[in-house]
Amino acid sequence: MRFAKKQWIRILVPTVIIIIWLILASFGGPTFGKISSVSSNEQSNFLPASAQSTKVQNLQTKFASSNSFPAIVIIESNTKIPYSALPEYVTLGQKLQAVDGVQPVSSTGAPSVIGPIPSSDGKAVQYIVPITDTKNIKTVVKNLRSTIADNKPSGTTAYVAGPAGLSADLIDAFGGIDSILLYVALGVVFVILLIVYRSLFLPIIVLITSIFALSAAILVVYAFASWGWIKLNGESQGILSILVIGAATDYSLLLISRYKESLHHTKSKWQALWQAYKSSFAAIAASASTVILALLCLLFSDLNSNRSLGPIAAIGIVFAFLSALTLLPSLLGIFGRGVFWPFKPKLLPASTHPHLIKNPNGLEDSKGIWRFVGTLITKRSLAVWIVTLLVLAFCISGLPQLKANGVSEIDLILGQSNAVDGQKALARHFNAGSGSPVEIVTTQEALPKVLDQVKSTPGVAQAVPGTKVVNGQVIISATLKDDPYSQAAENVVSSLRSNLTSSDPNVLVGGITAIAYDTSVTSQHDLVKIIPIVLLVILIVLIVLLRSVLAPVILVLTVVISYMASLGVSALVFNHVFHFPGADAAVPLFGFIFLVALGVDYNIFLMTRVREESVRIGTRAGILRALIVTGGVITSAGIVLAATFAALGIIPILFLAQIAFIVSFGVLLDTIVVRSLLVPALSYSIGKKIWWPSKLWKVGKK
Repeated sequence: MRFAKKQWIRILVPTVIIIIWLILASFGGPTFGKISSVSSNEQSNFLPASAQSTKVQNLQTKFASSNSFPAIVIIESNTKIPYSALPEYVTLGQKLQAVDGVQPVSSTGAPSVIGPIPSSDGKAVQYIVPITDTKNIKTVVKNLRSTIADNKPSGTTAYVAGPAGLSADLIDAFGGIDSILLYVALGVVFVILLIVYRSLFLPIIVLITSIFALSAAILVVYAFASWGWIKLNGESQGILSILVIGAATDYSLLLISRYKESLHHTKSKWQALWQAYKSSFAAIAASASTVILALLCLLFSDLNSNRSLGPIAAIGIVFAFLSALTLLPSLLGIFGRGVFWPFKPKLLPASTHPHLIKNPNGLEDSKGIWRFVGTLITKRSLAVWIVTLLVLAFCISGLPQLKANGVSEIDLILGQSNAVDGQKALARHFNAGSGSPVEIVTTQEALPKVLDQVKSTPGVAQAVPGTKVVNGQVIISATLKDDPYSQAAENVVSSLRSNLTSSDPNVLVGGITAIAYDTSVTSQHDLVKIIPIVLLVILIVLIVLLRSVLAPVILVLTVVISYMASLGVSALVFNHVFHFPGADAAVPLFGFIFLVALGVDYNIFLMTRVREESVRIGTRAGILRALIVTGGVITSAGIVLAATFAALGIIPILFLAQIAFIVSFGVLLDTIVVRSLLVPALSYSIGKKIWWPSKLWKVGKK
C-alpha cells in the first residue's frame, strides 16, 4: 500500500508539472510573433531624462507644428542634371508628398516635402520628407522607395536615407530575431548534444526544457513591455533568446550528468534522480543566482537600454532555472534510463562506487584527456598555472587596440543598406548633415551671440534660427559638414556644448548627433560604475556558497583575467580580420556582464564538486576527482553556450556580431583554459589553504 502510494505520487507530480509548463508554452509560444510590436530601436528612447539631447527632444515638440521623423531622399546621376529635367523632379516631389504616412500639406496648401534641392555639382537632388506615421516607419519608407523606383528619371540612382531610412533598415536587420535566430540556435544545440551524448531522445528533452523556459520568459517580458514597465529593443530581444537557451541547456546538462552518474550505482530511477537533484541543486541555484544578480546590477546604469536589459535577461534566467529544476526532472523521471537510448547507463557493481575506494587519489577509473590533464596537474601544477597565466597575459596585450568609443550609426548595419548607401551619396554632393541638423535651444535674448558662435564653429555648414518663440526660448537648426552619425560630428556637438555656455549658461544642444554622443558618454560612465558592483556581488555569492574567502577571490580574479584576455583577442580580430570600424561603447560592459557571470558559472560547477569531494577524500584528491567527473559535462556546456551566442552573428548588426564573438570566444577560453587548467592547477598548488578561513582549511586533508 505504501509502495503504491509512492508510485501514485511519482506519476502525479511530474504529470502536473508538465501540464503547467505546457499551459505556459501554449500562451508564450504565440507571443514570439508579437514581441516585435512592443520593441523599439530608437536610440533616443534609451537615454536618461537628464541628457541634453533628451531635454531638447522634449522641447522640440513645442517648436514644431507636428511630431515628424525626417527621411532624406537622394537622386544621384552620373552626369550633370540638365535644367530642362527639373520639372520631372518637381513631379517626383509631388508623388512623394502623396505617400501615406508623409506629413500632409498645410492648411494654406504649402507642401511639407522640401525639394527638389539641387547639389552644387549639379549631379544630384535631395528631398526632405517629414514622416508623421512613426509607428509604421518601415512601411512608409518602403512605399517611398517603391514610389521613387517607379518615377525616378532614367539614368539615376535613388536612396531613402536620413533618420527614417536608417530606422527602417535597422528594423529589417533585426527582422530575423523572431525566427531565424531561434531556429539556428536550437539547431546548433541539437547537433552538438547529438554528437556529445549519441542519444536521440536526450537532445530533444533538453531542447524542450529550453523552449518552454523561453516561451514563459517571452510571455512575461511581452506583458511588462506592453504595460510600459520595461523598454525592449532588438538587441535585448535577441540576447534574451540566446541567454535562455544557453543557460537552460547548461543547467540541464549538469543535472543530467549527475543523474547518469547516479544511475551507474542506483537501480531505482527515482532514487537516482533524487540523488542527482540534491547534489546538483546548490550549484545550479548558485549559478542562476550569480547571473541574475549580475544582470540586475544593470539597474544602476544611467542608460535606459542597459537598465532594461537587466530585468529582461534576469527574467529569462529565472525561467531557465525553474524549467531545469522542475520540467526536466519530471521528464527524466518518466523516461528513466530510456532517455539515454541507445546507450543506456548500466548498473555497475557496488564495489566500484567512489565512496568505497580506499585511499583515493582522485584519478581512479579515469581515462582519456581528463586523466592526462589530472596527471599533468599532479606532477606540474606550478608550471601549468604559470604557463596558462602567461598565455592569457599575451592575449590581454591586444586590449589597448580595442576601439570602443562608439561608431557611426551607418556602421551599425552589416551588409547592404539603401540608407547607408544614401548617406554616402549625400556626403558626395551635399553637406553630409543635411536633413539631420543639430538643434540648439537658447533664450531669445542670447540668440544673436549664440547664433554667431554656432556659425563660426568648425564643422558647421550653416545655422538657421526658428521664427517661433516659446516661453522666451528659440531653437537654432545647425547643418553639419560631416556625416551626422560620425565621430567628427560628435566632436562638433562636444565643442558646441563647451563653447556656447559663455553666451547662454542654460543652452541645450540636441538632435540626432547629440543623441549618439550622449549614448556613448553614458555607456562609458556605466562601464566604470557597474563593473565593481558586479564583482562585489559575485564575490559575496561565492563566499556564501563555498564558505571560504580565498577560493572566491581566486575565482573572481581568474574570470576577470579571462574577460580581459577575451577582449584583447577580440580587439585584434575586429581590427585585423573583420576590419570593423570600431565598437559601441556598451560592448565592453555587455561582454563583461555575460563573460564574468557565465564564466563564474563553470567555476561554480567545478568548485562545488571540489568542495564536496574535499570533505570526503581531501582537497588535492578532491580537485582531481572533480576535474575528472565534471570535465566532460562542463566542456559540453561551454561549447553549447559558445555556439548559442555565436548564433547572434547571423543578425547583420555590428553590436550583436561583436557580442557574439566576444562571448563565444570568451566562454571557450574560460571553459577550456581557465576552468580546465588555471583554476585546478592553482588550487592544487595552494592545497587545503584555499578553503581559508572555513573549518575545512583547518581539519581537511591536503
